[in-house]
Amino acid sequence: MEKDSIAVGLDIGTTKIVAMIGRENEYGKLEILGVGKSKSLGVARGVVNNITQTIQSIQEAVQEAEADSDYKINDVVVGIAGQHIRSIQHSDYISRSNPEEVIGDEDIDLLINQVHKLAMLPGEEIIHVLPQEFKIDGQTEIKEPIGMYGGRLEASFHVVVGQASSIRNVGRCIKSADLDLSGLTLEPLASADAVLSQEEKEAGVALIDIGGGTTDLAIFKDGIIRHTAVIPFGGNVITEDIKEGCSIIEKQAELLKVKFGSAWPGENKDNEIVSIPGLRGREPKEISLKNLSKIIHARVVEIIEQVFAEIKAYGHEDPRKKLIAGIVLTGGGSQLKHIKQLVEYITGMDTRIGYPNEHLAGNSDEEISSPLYATAVGLVMNSIRNNTKSATPLVELQKPTAAPVFEPVQEHNEEEKELEPVAAQEPENEEVESTAKRVKRSFFDKYIDKIKDFLDNAE
Repeated sequence: MEKDSIAVGLDIGTTKIVAMIGRENEYGKLEILGVGKSKSLGVARGVVNNITQTIQSIQEAVQEAEADSDYKINDVVVGIAGQHIRSIQHSDYISRSNPEEVIGDEDIDLLINQVHKLAMLPGEEIIHVLPQEFKIDGQTEIKEPIGMYGGRLEASFHVVVGQASSIRNVGRCIKSADLDLSGLTLEPLASADAVLSQEEKEAGVALIDIGGGTTDLAIFKDGIIRHTAVIPFGGNVITEDIKEGCSIIEKQAELLKVKFGSAWPGENKDNEIVSIPGLRGREPKEISLKNLSKIIHARVVEIIEQVFAEIKAYGHEDPRKKLIAGIVLTGGGSQLKHIKQLVEYITGMDTRIGYPNEHLAGNSDEEISSPLYATAVGLVMNSIRNNTKSATPLVELQKPTAAPVFEPVQEHNEEEKELEPVAAQEPENEEVESTAKRVKRSFFDKYIDKIKDFLDNAE
């Protein structure tokens, strides 16, 4: 990986928008150069519902990240979520004209192109086509078919589908914020990259990312993505319930949830009370912490039960599909007190809180290691895999106009020119890349080109 490969992830969430700039250090860890965070004003349940406000929030986050890092952001990898996302399992095959030739990239491309022609519901589009296992002439459980012989190439796919209009609205916001879109990733997949180990993915694990507007689920088994789902409830619904139940304003409800909230009502004694200032000269309100945790508990149970229903739908009870590594909780909602114990109680599965610190360089800020930033870290990792130069040093941008032309500066510029093509080069061992990575990249490129064409024609 070139030192010049600067990656940028943009997490457009319901409560916050995070722009994160990073690069891979010499030890293969992620070095965060800058982070920008802004309040998300135009997004509800993971879907853009106000273009102008979303653009402003994106610009705020981007400017803060640029000021923090001294880099100018050019393009971003964006996470896609929202209640419009659904996933399907699909199997397809192709008959090869010449079985005497080895299977190559073009055969995989042909098979995946076929999946992209699947009939979808009106207004829906395929976002990801993720190959799971291949079958050649009846031989099953093949993970890497390239280089093998065979006449009939078959594969099972995990197909992620979303509303075309929602995806294009995100594209429009990115373009209007003077940025380019270099990649689209399903948010639970980005979070999984940041907080799950390869061993957990092999053993079988369910990642639950509890965000502000949605709760995302990604299930892995044998190192392969098996199931994804987006549940249209998150931390904001809990805040809303506290606001209604205690008759207080939203800001106070959020503070109560974060500071005193617990998902386990038995923890609080009856006489534990918190006093909240009254509005405009009114009397302060006294709220029992036991009642507060009862309100939180009821809603959290509802969210977890919906997620557990999805885990059962995947077939968790089948011994061959058993999730040995249990559940990993991440996202802002996972910081709620005693939520781990409640999830274990409801599901009967081992649970841990997922922090993205495993992939971060040792000198990273403690705040970035929080589950809040799991998706953003995953998006930066995704951008690094694309080997993009998504940001340019601000000093470099100012040099041509600010510096007078004399010998040493000229030499420096020549060095930069020499470096430029190197950063853009594809890695030499591209041919030996795994099928899954190559497929992901080629189809993202096509999909992003399609969005760019749409946005250009819409003007």
